[in-house]
Amino acid sequence: MKTLIEIHVLQNFAPSNLNRDDTGSPKDALFGGTRRARISSQCLKRAVRQNFVQKKDEGFFQPDELAVRTKRLYKAIADRLVGKHEETEVLAKAEIALTYVKLKAGDGGKTQYLLFLGQKEIDALAETIHQYWDIIVPAAENAKEKGKSKKATAGEAPKEVREKIESIFNGGKAVDLALFGRMLADMPEKNQNAACQVAHALSTHSVEREFDYYTAVDDLKPEDSAGADMMGTVEFNSACFYRYAVVDWGKLVENLQNDKQLAEKGLRAFLEGFVVAEPTGKQNTFAAHNPPEFVAVSVRRNTAPRNLANAFETAVRVGKDESLTKTSADRLMEKAIKLNTVYEGKGTTFVLNLSDAKVHDDFGKSEVSLNVLLDKTMLSVKE
Repeated sequence: MKTLIEIHVLQNFAPSNLNRDDTGSPKDALFGGTRRARISSQCLKRAVRQNFVQKKDEGFFQPDELAVRTKRLYKAIADRLVGKHEETEVLAKAEIALTYVKLKAGDGGKTQYLLFLGQKEIDALAETIHQYWDIIVPAAENAKEKGKSKKATAGEAPKEVREKIESIFNGGKAVDLALFGRMLADMPEKNQNAACQVAHALSTHSVEREFDYYTAVDDLKPEDSAGADMMGTVEFNSACFYRYAVVDWGKLVENLQNDKQLAEKGLRAFLEGFVVAEPTGKQNTFAAHNPPEFVAVSVRRNTAPRNLANAFETAVRVGKDESLTKTSADRLMEKAIKLNTVYEGKGTTFVLNLSDAKVHDDFGKSEVSLNVLLDKTMLSVKE
């Protein structure tokens, strides 16, 4: 039985520039024929991953239960072999060993592209290099010894080391890697499909860009000098965002090598992080720390995912003294109920509601706190 966990969030941010494009402007998109504020899915996932690091520092996760995204893999391997081999020698051996599985070095002692690797995978790579230290040599040397061309032996010599290294790339039971997946361009057979999908956040209403004109004065300038010493503009907007994500429970367990206890820990941390973590763009300038005021988590079985963004296809408009968040919550619940009526699908929804919207019985049940909502969600997943 396929189980999906979906989370719908309405979050009204004060003036801010949380996620910028290449010109420094807040990201946006056309939706329903009008301009909407946007926060990219990559930005949202990054915020959740940073929250995972905080959870690790608090002791919720063990260090080896999370992954790292890096080009500095050779240095990470060398750090694990301190006291066993000289660093420069380890760096050279690591570069050679990884060419056996077609992962080549780029400039500056880094890999050619960012690699998303579990800590256990990096540990195992370091141990393998230490174990096979004497036979890890450039493919060209192996080719000369075996009488084969470099092309014939590149990436496969020596065979036992190559096979050992290939077996290491299994995700390392890293929670964030299992959730968000990875792509290894040179080792497609070692790609890991994500258990989680995250949508771009969109404002429920139309937005216009605004500009903050600022000036700065030199504190040490002579008193008889007038005028600013620096000036410029910063673009910003203010928006009530609809955010959505879905987790395939079966895929998460599979990616974590059937460790259900770790999958439960990862799912709970993801749902909590999706609610409390926020993008950091320009926060020192705007301090837009505004928690969500409407959160709905649904545990649904044997049905397709349902992003409710079309509840806002027609941009929300509010009158004087009307709440944008409340109106958006009413719209969201109305859309969900309509879809449930037509497409059915067994499910249970838990709601955290700080808006004045009335939670309909046929939509879900209001909970008193985020922790209670998460507790009930996890119980429902395990049923």
